Amino acid sequence: MDYIQAIILAIIEGITEFLPVSSTGHMIIASSFFGIAQDDFTKLFTIVIQLGTILSVVVLYFKRFFQSFDFYFKLLVAFIPAVVFGLLFSKKIDALLENPVTVAISLLIGGIILLKVDDWFSKETEVTESQEISYATAFKIGVFQCLAMIPGVSRSGASIVGGMSQKLSRTTAAEFSFFLAVPTMLGATLKKCYDYYKDGLTLTDEQINLLIIGNVVGFIVALLAIKTFIGFLSKNGFKVFGYYRIVVGIALLVIHFFIQKLDVI
Repeated sequence: MDYIQAIILAIIEGITEFLPVSSTGHMIIASSFFGIAQDDFTKLFTIVIQLGTILSVVVLYFKRFFQSFDFYFKLLVAFIPAVVFGLLFSKKIDALLENPVTVAISLLIGGIILLKVDDWFSKETEVTESQEISYATAFKIGVFQCLAMIPGVSRSGASIVGGMSQKLSRTTAAEFSFFLAVPTMLGATLKKCYDYYKDGLTLTDEQINLLIIGNVVGFIVALLAIKTFIGFLSKNGFKVFGYYRIVVGIALLVIHFFIQKLDVI
């Protein structure tokens, strides 16, 4: 990985992490295009630069992170399902990360769901304050988030839809999804770093510099993406993201099978 590739990947991460389009899927597509998807450091890089993006959430919602201990307990309850599923299925998840067809199909299915999600959930009984989210609702959102362990599903998309299924407004569901990203992505980063260290791999000075640059770029881009997304989502809903996912999913399938056909020839 060179510096240009690191910056491009960080920009993609910053833009897509909090949008319902799957940051993991886009990172797999981009790193595969660069021909570095199978590299161990690339896999570490795509996880560690999430630290920059979650820092953007803390900065933007600084006051909310100090509102009450109840807030942290709800995040912990929502985080528990990801811990359990992650530990049980980590090897299978790693295998799926290397399969572009899985990403494409997930993008397609998720796109179709996003086209319909605004019609599925009534707005008449929306909860409008994140403080009103119950522990049961937090746990259910955490279960929905686990779907994002399938590459291409989208962590933010799954958790936002999970929140809306519990009668939260789009904005409240999105904000809770952002908050939930902090422990989830921090946990994933620590585990990936531990696995990297356990495998006997060490970082060079250049790789450390790449990680620093990736986090800084991801942080700046994520700040802009979150502020833009919340405003857009409250006014327009999910359909544009649904169409985008469908187009990208179809394009990825076409490219994949075209390349396979060329290899056979």
